Amino acid sequence: MSPDKPSLSLPHGALEMPLFLPDATQGVVRAADSRDLEECGIQAVVMNAFHLMQRPGSSTIHALAGLHRMAGWNRPIVTDSGGFQAYSLIRQNPKRGLLTNKEIIFRPDDSGRKVQLSPEKSIQLQLSYGADVAICLDDCTHVDDPFPAQQESVRRTVDWAARCKEEFERILHQKKPGDGQRPLLFAVIQGGGSRELRRECASRLLEIGFDGYGYGGWPLDAEGNLLTEMIAYTRSLIPSHLPMHALGVGHPANIAECARLGYGIFDSAMPTRDARHGRLYRWAGGAAPSRLEGKWLDYLYIGDKKHIKIAGPVSRACDGLCCARYSLGYLHHLFKISDTLFFRLATIHNLRFMSQLTGLLREIL
Repeated sequence: MSPDKPSLSLPHGALEMPLFLPDATQGVVRAADSRDLEECGIQAVVMNAFHLMQRPGSSTIHALAGLHRMAGWNRPIVTDSGGFQAYSLIRQNPKRGLLTNKEIIFRPDDSGRKVQLSPEKSIQLQLSYGADVAICLDDCTHVDDPFPAQQESVRRTVDWAARCKEEFERILHQKKPGDGQRPLLFAVIQGGGSRELRRECASRLLEIGFDGYGYGGWPLDAEGNLLTEMIAYTRSLIPSHLPMHALGVGHPANIAECARLGYGIFDSAMPTRDARHGRLYRWAGGAAPSRLEGKWLDYLYIGDKKHIKIAGPVSRACDGLCCARYSLGYLHHLFKISDTLFFRLATIHNLRFMSQLTGLLREIL
Protein backbone atom coordinates (compact mmCIF):
# COMPACT_ATOMS: atom_id res chain seq x y z
CA MET A 1 0.00 0.00 0.00
CA SER A 2 1.07 3.54 -0.71
CA PRO A 3 0.37 6.14 2.02
CA ASP A 4 -0.29 8.74 -0.67
CA LYS A 5 -2.73 6.72 -2.74
CA PRO A 6 -3.94 3.62 -0.88
CA SER A 7 -4.12 0.59 -3.13
CA LEU A 8 -3.92 -3.18 -3.05
CA SER A 9 -1.90 -5.20 -5.54
CA LEU A 10 -3.69 -8.46 -6.33
CA PRO A 11 -3.27 -11.30 -8.85
CA HIS A 12 -6.04 -9.91 -11.06
CA GLY A 13 -5.15 -6.23 -10.76
CA ALA A 14 -4.59 -3.34 -8.40
CA LEU A 15 -7.44 -1.83 -6.41
CA GLU A 16 -7.64 1.85 -5.57
CA MET A 17 -9.28 2.55 -2.24
CA PRO A 18 -11.81 3.31 -1.05
CA LEU A 19 -13.86 1.05 -3.27
CA PHE A 20 -17.26 -0.64 -3.21
CA LEU A 21 -17.68 -4.33 -3.98
CA PRO A 22 -21.09 -5.41 -5.29
CA ASP A 23 -22.28 -8.70 -3.84
CA ALA A 24 -21.95 -11.46 -6.40
CA THR A 25 -22.79 -13.94 -3.65
CA GLN A 26 -23.49 -16.95 -5.85
CA GLY A 27 -21.13 -15.96 -8.65
CA VAL A 28 -23.25 -13.23 -10.21
CA VAL A 29 -24.33 -9.68 -9.48
CA ARG A 30 -28.01 -10.14 -10.09
CA ALA A 31 -29.29 -8.63 -13.36
CA ALA A 32 -25.85 -7.49 -14.56
CA ASP A 33 -23.07 -9.15 -16.52
CA SER A 34 -19.34 -8.65 -16.22
CA ARG A 35 -19.18 -6.08 -19.00
CA ASP A 36 -21.91 -4.06 -17.29
CA LEU A 37 -19.84 -4.05 -14.10
CA GLU A 38 -16.68 -3.01 -15.92
CA GLU A 39 -18.46 -0.15 -17.65
CA CYS A 40 -19.84 1.00 -14.29
CA GLY A 41 -16.26 1.29 -13.00
CA ILE A 42 -16.51 -1.62 -10.57
CA GLN A 43 -13.02 -2.70 -9.57
CA ALA A 44 -13.83 -5.97 -7.79
CA VAL A 45 -16.72 -8.11 -6.57
CA VAL A 46 -17.30 -10.23 -3.48
CA MET A 47 -18.50 -13.84 -3.71
CA ASN A 48 -19.39 -16.29 -0.95
CA ALA A 49 -17.59 -19.61 -0.55
CA PHE A 50 -20.35 -21.08 1.62
CA HIS A 51 -23.02 -20.55 -1.04
CA LEU A 52 -20.76 -21.47 -3.96
CA MET A 53 -19.72 -24.78 -2.41
CA GLN A 54 -23.40 -25.75 -2.56
CA ARG A 55 -24.40 -24.18 -5.87
CA PRO A 56 -22.99 -24.67 -8.41
CA GLY A 57 -20.63 -26.78 -6.27
CA SER A 58 -16.87 -27.08 -6.10
CA SER A 59 -16.54 -29.72 -8.82
CA THR A 60 -18.46 -27.50 -11.25
CA ILE A 61 -16.40 -24.42 -10.37
CA HIS A 62 -13.20 -26.36 -10.93
CA ALA A 63 -14.52 -27.79 -14.22
CA LEU A 64 -15.24 -24.23 -15.34
CA ALA A 65 -11.65 -23.20 -14.45
CA GLY A 66 -12.43 -21.18 -11.33
CA LEU A 67 -14.59 -18.22 -10.46
CA HIS A 68 -12.98 -15.72 -12.84
CA ARG A 69 -13.43 -17.87 -15.93
CA MET A 70 -16.84 -19.10 -14.79
CA ALA A 71 -18.20 -15.58 -14.33
CA GLY A 72 -16.29 -13.96 -17.20
CA TRP A 73 -14.77 -11.53 -14.70
CA ASN A 74 -11.10 -10.64 -15.15
CA ARG A 75 -10.78 -8.26 -12.22
CA PRO A 76 -10.22 -9.15 -8.54
CA ILE A 77 -12.60 -11.31 -6.53
CA VAL A 78 -12.89 -11.22 -2.75
CA THR A 79 -14.41 -14.37 -1.28
CA ASP A 80 -16.25 -14.32 2.03
CA SER A 81 -15.98 -17.41 4.17
CA GLY A 82 -19.46 -18.13 5.47
CA GLY A 83 -19.13 -16.74 8.99
CA PHE A 84 -22.02 -14.35 8.54
CA GLN A 85 -24.18 -17.18 7.21
CA ALA A 86 -23.50 -19.05 10.45
CA TYR A 87 -24.79 -16.02 12.31
CA SER A 88 -27.85 -15.45 10.15
CA LEU A 89 -28.83 -19.10 9.78
CA ILE A 90 -27.78 -20.73 13.05
CA ARG A 91 -27.72 -18.05 15.74
CA GLN A 92 -31.20 -16.96 14.76
CA ASN A 93 -32.51 -20.49 14.22
CA PRO A 94 -30.58 -23.28 16.03
CA LYS A 95 -32.41 -25.93 14.01
CA ARG A 96 -30.42 -24.78 10.98
CA GLY A 97 -27.11 -26.00 12.36
CA LEU A 98 -24.49 -26.04 15.05
CA LEU A 99 -21.35 -24.05 15.88
CA THR A 100 -18.57 -26.04 17.48
CA ASN A 101 -14.96 -25.19 18.23
CA LYS A 102 -13.95 -27.47 15.36
CA GLU A 103 -16.30 -26.27 12.63
CA ILE A 104 -19.72 -25.03 11.56
CA ILE A 105 -22.36 -27.59 10.66
CA PHE A 106 -25.19 -26.21 8.52
CA ARG A 107 -28.52 -27.80 7.80
CA PRO A 108 -29.62 -25.50 4.97
CA ASP A 109 -32.98 -27.18 4.33
CA ASP A 110 -35.32 -29.85 5.66
CA SER A 111 -33.75 -32.68 3.66
CA GLY A 112 -31.52 -33.75 6.53
CA ARG A 113 -28.31 -33.09 4.62
CA LYS A 114 -25.43 -31.41 6.41
CA VAL A 115 -22.86 -28.92 5.14
CA GLN A 116 -19.67 -28.87 7.17
CA LEU A 117 -17.36 -25.86 7.07
CA SER A 118 -14.13 -25.75 9.05
CA PRO A 119 -11.52 -22.99 8.93
CA GLU A 120 -9.26 -25.26 6.88
CA LYS A 121 -11.98 -26.19 4.43
CA SER A 122 -13.00 -22.54 4.03
CA ILE A 123 -9.46 -21.58 2.99
CA GLN A 124 -9.13 -24.61 0.74
CA LEU A 125 -12.32 -23.67 -1.05
CA GLN A 126 -11.49 -19.98 -1.43
CA LEU A 127 -8.00 -20.58 -2.80
CA SER A 128 -9.10 -23.41 -5.09
CA TYR A 129 -11.76 -21.09 -6.53
CA GLY A 130 -9.08 -18.51 -7.41
CA ALA A 131 -9.84 -15.79 -4.86
CA ASP A 132 -7.64 -12.70 -4.88
CA VAL A 133 -8.54 -11.99 -1.25
CA ALA A 134 -9.67 -14.77 1.07
CA ILE A 135 -11.39 -14.01 4.37
CA CYS A 136 -10.93 -16.11 7.49
CA LEU A 137 -13.88 -18.04 8.84
CA ASP A 138 -15.18 -16.18 11.88
CA ASP A 139 -17.89 -16.49 14.51
CA CYS A 140 -20.18 -13.53 13.87
CA THR A 141 -22.44 -12.01 16.54
CA HIS A 142 -24.94 -9.20 16.87
CA VAL A 143 -23.81 -6.11 18.75
CA ASP A 144 -26.57 -6.68 21.33
CA ASP A 145 -25.65 -10.30 22.09
CA PRO A 146 -24.71 -10.84 25.78
CA PHE A 147 -21.10 -10.47 26.90
CA PRO A 148 -20.45 -14.22 27.38
CA ALA A 149 -21.55 -14.86 23.79
CA GLN A 150 -19.22 -12.10 22.58
CA GLN A 151 -16.34 -13.59 24.59
CA GLU A 152 -16.93 -16.99 23.03
CA SER A 153 -17.11 -15.39 19.59
CA VAL A 154 -13.75 -13.66 20.04
CA ARG A 155 -12.07 -16.81 21.36
CA ARG A 156 -13.41 -18.89 18.49
CA THR A 157 -12.73 -16.22 15.85
CA VAL A 158 -9.07 -15.92 16.91
CA ASP A 159 -8.61 -19.69 17.05
CA TRP A 160 -10.19 -20.15 13.64
CA ALA A 161 -8.10 -17.30 12.20
CA ALA A 162 -4.91 -19.01 13.37
CA ARG A 163 -6.04 -22.25 11.70
CA CYS A 164 -6.95 -20.33 8.54
CA LYS A 165 -3.52 -18.71 8.45
CA GLU A 166 -1.76 -22.06 8.90
CA GLU A 167 -3.78 -23.65 6.09
CA PHE A 168 -3.29 -20.59 3.87
CA GLU A 169 0.50 -20.77 4.30
CA ARG A 170 0.52 -24.53 3.77
CA ILE A 171 -1.30 -24.21 0.44
CA LEU A 172 0.87 -21.34 -0.75
CA HIS A 173 3.99 -23.31 0.16
CA GLN A 174 2.72 -26.12 -2.06
CA LYS A 175 1.62 -23.93 -4.96
CA LYS A 176 4.54 -21.46 -4.81
CA PRO A 177 2.73 -18.62 -6.63
CA GLY A 178 4.90 -16.38 -8.80
CA ASP A 179 5.55 -12.68 -8.34
CA GLY A 180 2.29 -10.76 -8.10
CA GLN A 181 0.22 -13.95 -7.96
CA ARG A 182 -0.01 -14.34 -4.19
CA PRO A 183 -3.56 -13.89 -2.87
CA LEU A 184 -4.15 -11.99 0.36
CA LEU A 185 -5.71 -13.19 3.60
CA PHE A 186 -7.90 -10.96 5.77
CA ALA A 187 -8.98 -11.70 9.34
CA VAL A 188 -12.19 -10.45 10.94
CA ILE A 189 -12.34 -8.51 14.21
CA GLN A 190 -15.25 -9.48 16.44
CA GLY A 191 -16.22 -8.29 19.92
CA GLY A 192 -19.69 -6.83 19.52
CA GLY A 193 -20.19 -3.59 21.44
CA SER A 194 -17.34 -4.21 23.89
CA ARG A 195 -14.18 -2.13 23.50
CA GLU A 196 -12.35 -4.61 25.70
CA LEU A 197 -13.22 -7.54 23.45
CA ARG A 198 -12.59 -5.62 20.23
CA ARG A 199 -9.15 -4.68 21.56
CA GLU A 200 -8.41 -8.25 22.63
CA CYS A 201 -9.52 -9.67 19.28
CA ALA A 202 -7.54 -7.11 17.25
CA SER A 203 -4.41 -7.58 19.37
CA ARG A 204 -4.40 -11.34 19.05
CA LEU A 205 -5.08 -11.23 15.32
CA LEU A 206 -2.25 -8.74 14.83
CA GLU A 207 0.06 -11.16 16.61
CA ILE A 208 -0.86 -13.87 14.09
CA GLY A 209 -0.40 -11.43 11.22
CA PHE A 210 -2.68 -10.87 8.22
CA ASP A 211 -2.67 -8.81 5.05
CA GLY A 212 -5.76 -6.89 6.11
CA TYR A 213 -8.64 -6.90 8.57
CA GLY A 214 -12.39 -6.62 8.55
CA TYR A 215 -14.88 -5.08 10.95
CA GLY A 216 -16.97 -8.07 12.00
CA GLY A 217 -20.51 -8.23 13.29
CA TRP A 218 -23.62 -6.40 12.22
CA PRO A 219 -22.54 -2.75 11.66
CA LEU A 220 -25.91 -1.19 12.54
CA ASP A 221 -27.87 -0.76 15.76
CA ALA A 222 -31.48 -1.81 16.30
CA GLU A 223 -32.70 1.43 14.69
CA GLY A 224 -30.53 0.93 11.60
CA ASN A 225 -27.97 3.57 12.56
CA LEU A 226 -24.29 3.05 11.84
CA LEU A 227 -22.29 2.02 14.93
CA THR A 228 -19.88 4.85 14.24
CA GLU A 229 -18.12 4.92 17.60
CA MET A 230 -17.30 1.20 17.67
CA ILE A 231 -16.39 1.15 13.98
CA ALA A 232 -14.01 4.09 14.53
CA TYR A 233 -12.51 2.47 17.63
CA THR A 234 -11.92 -0.82 15.80
CA ARG A 235 -10.14 1.01 12.98
CA SER A 236 -7.89 2.71 15.54
CA LEU A 237 -6.72 -0.71 16.78
CA ILE A 238 -5.15 -1.59 13.42
CA PRO A 239 -2.06 0.20 12.04
CA SER A 240 -3.08 2.70 9.38
CA HIS A 241 -0.96 1.10 6.65
CA LEU A 242 -3.03 -2.10 6.83
CA PRO A 243 -6.29 -2.11 4.84
CA MET A 244 -9.63 -2.57 6.58
CA HIS A 245 -12.85 -3.90 5.11
CA ALA A 246 -16.13 -2.62 6.57
CA LEU A 247 -18.00 -5.86 5.98
CA GLY A 248 -21.64 -5.40 5.08
CA VAL A 249 -21.51 -1.58 4.91
CA GLY A 250 -23.21 -0.43 1.73
CA HIS A 251 -25.43 2.57 2.36
CA PRO A 252 -23.80 5.51 0.53
CA ALA A 253 -23.81 7.75 3.60
CA ASN A 254 -22.33 4.98 5.75
CA ILE A 255 -19.60 4.34 3.19
CA ALA A 256 -18.69 8.03 3.22
CA GLU A 257 -18.52 8.03 7.02
CA CYS A 258 -16.46 4.83 7.26
CA ALA A 259 -14.09 6.03 4.54
CA ARG A 260 -13.42 9.15 6.62
CA LEU A 261 -12.59 6.83 9.53
CA GLY A 262 -9.98 5.01 7.47
CA TYR A 263 -11.80 2.02 5.99
CA GLY A 264 -10.98 1.27 2.38
CA ILE A 265 -13.21 -1.62 1.27
CA PHE A 266 -16.99 -1.93 1.43
CA ASP A 267 -19.52 -4.52 0.28
CA SER A 268 -23.26 -4.92 0.47
CA ALA A 269 -26.25 -6.18 -1.49
CA MET A 270 -28.11 -2.96 -0.66
CA PRO A 271 -27.41 -0.84 -3.79
CA THR A 272 -28.34 -3.62 -6.22
CA ARG A 273 -31.31 -4.77 -4.14
CA ASP A 274 -32.55 -1.18 -3.91
CA ALA A 275 -32.21 -0.90 -7.68
CA ARG A 276 -34.33 -3.96 -8.38
CA HIS A 277 -37.00 -2.65 -5.98
CA GLY A 278 -37.11 0.73 -7.69
CA ARG A 279 -35.05 2.92 -5.34
CA LEU A 280 -32.45 4.72 -7.42
CA TYR A 281 -29.58 6.83 -6.09
CA ARG A 282 -28.62 10.25 -7.36
CA TRP A 283 -26.88 13.41 -6.21
CA ALA A 284 -29.06 15.91 -4.41
CA GLY A 285 -29.07 19.13 -6.39
CA GLY A 286 -28.58 17.34 -9.70
CA ALA A 287 -24.78 17.46 -9.92
CA ALA A 288 -21.95 15.58 -8.27
CA PRO A 289 -20.70 17.68 -5.33
CA SER A 290 -17.10 18.70 -4.74
CA ARG A 291 -17.54 17.83 -1.06
CA LEU A 292 -19.84 15.50 0.81
CA GLU A 293 -21.42 18.02 3.12
CA GLY A 294 -25.05 18.64 4.03
CA LYS A 295 -27.60 16.68 2.04
CA TRP A 296 -25.81 15.16 -0.93
CA LEU A 297 -27.77 11.91 -1.44
CA ASP A 298 -31.21 11.76 -3.02
CA TYR A 299 -33.52 8.84 -3.74
CA LEU A 300 -35.78 8.49 -6.75
CA TYR A 301 -38.61 5.99 -6.44
CA ILE A 302 -39.26 4.82 -9.97
CA GLY A 303 -42.77 3.55 -9.26
CA ASP A 304 -44.12 7.06 -8.52
CA LYS A 305 -46.76 8.15 -11.05
CA LYS A 306 -45.11 11.54 -11.51
CA HIS A 307 -42.38 9.88 -13.59
CA ILE A 308 -44.69 8.49 -16.30
CA LYS A 309 -43.99 11.14 -18.96
CA ILE A 310 -40.55 12.40 -17.95
CA ALA A 311 -38.31 12.34 -21.04
CA GLY A 312 -35.09 13.15 -19.17
CA PRO A 313 -32.78 10.67 -17.43
CA VAL A 314 -32.78 9.62 -13.80
CA SER A 315 -29.76 11.88 -13.29
CA ARG A 316 -27.95 14.20 -15.66
CA ALA A 317 -24.85 13.74 -13.52
CA CYS A 318 -24.74 10.03 -14.36
CA ASP A 319 -22.77 8.88 -17.40
CA GLY A 320 -23.80 5.22 -17.20
CA LEU A 321 -25.77 3.33 -19.83
CA CYS A 322 -29.09 3.78 -18.04
CA CYS A 323 -29.01 7.56 -17.98
CA ALA A 324 -27.11 8.03 -21.24
CA ARG A 325 -29.68 6.15 -23.30
CA TYR A 326 -33.02 5.77 -21.50
CA SER A 327 -35.61 8.14 -20.12
CA LEU A 328 -37.10 8.17 -16.66
CA GLY A 329 -40.54 7.62 -18.18
CA TYR A 330 -39.36 4.52 -20.02
CA LEU A 331 -37.80 3.10 -16.85
CA HIS A 332 -41.10 3.70 -15.04
CA HIS A 333 -42.86 1.76 -17.78
CA LEU A 334 -40.40 -1.15 -17.56
CA PHE A 335 -40.79 -1.23 -13.79
CA LYS A 336 -44.57 -1.32 -13.98
CA ILE A 337 -44.59 -4.23 -16.42
CA SER A 338 -41.88 -6.01 -14.38
CA ASP A 339 -39.64 -6.39 -17.40
CA THR A 340 -36.18 -7.77 -16.65
CA LEU A 341 -34.59 -4.94 -18.62
CA PHE A 342 -35.54 -2.64 -15.75
CA PHE A 343 -33.56 -4.75 -13.28
CA ARG A 344 -30.47 -4.53 -15.47
CA LEU A 345 -30.69 -0.79 -16.16
CA ALA A 346 -31.51 0.10 -12.56
CA THR A 347 -28.64 -2.05 -11.29
CA ILE A 348 -26.26 -0.37 -13.72
CA HIS A 349 -27.45 3.02 -12.51
CA ASN A 350 -26.96 2.39 -8.79
CA LEU A 351 -23.59 0.73 -9.33
CA ARG A 352 -22.41 3.63 -11.44
CA PHE A 353 -23.45 5.96 -8.60
CA MET A 354 -21.44 3.86 -6.13
CA SER A 355 -18.39 4.08 -8.39
CA GLN A 356 -18.81 7.84 -8.67
CA LEU A 357 -19.14 8.10 -4.89
CA THR A 358 -16.00 6.09 -4.12
CA GLY A 359 -14.14 7.93 -6.87
CA LEU A 360 -15.06 11.23 -5.22
CA LEU A 361 -13.95 9.89 -1.84
CA ARG A 362 -10.58 8.98 -3.31
CA GLU A 363 -10.20 12.58 -4.45
CA ILE A 364 -11.26 14.38 -1.28
CA LEU A 365 -9.87 12.17 1.50
